[in-house]
Amino acid sequence: MSEISKLTSKEEEVMEMIWELGECAPKDVLAIYPDPKPHINTVATMFQSLERKGYLTHKPQGRGYVYAPAVMQREYGKSKLHTFVNRYFGNSYLNVVSALVQEEKVSEQELMDFLAELKKGKK
Repeated sequence: MSEISKLTSKEEEVMEMIWELGECAPKDVLAIYPDPKPHINTVATMFQSLERKGYLTHKPQGRGYVYAPAVMQREYGKSKLHTFVNRYFGNSYLNVVSALVQEEKVSEQELMDFLAELKKGKK
């Protein structure tokens, strides 16, 4: 999948539970859904939407279906990161690193260690 479709916040919430569970059915997601729980039909509809958008695949199991992620969480996260960097940092990952250092979320030493590791990996 080259371009990842956008998810609504509710779809993303359900997808996070699916990534946590792995192969599952709507009833499995409903079981771990925090209160107030939606109706099972709402969760099933969400599964159908996620499948249409390319996030899920399904296979028959018993009288129903079992679903599995077609997009890995890391892949989705990279897409979200790209959108975030584009929107808030002028599409500059260097601006992100600079902000992290300025906010003391990443120390200068951690950055230097990371660069040293990068150089080692290129040899």
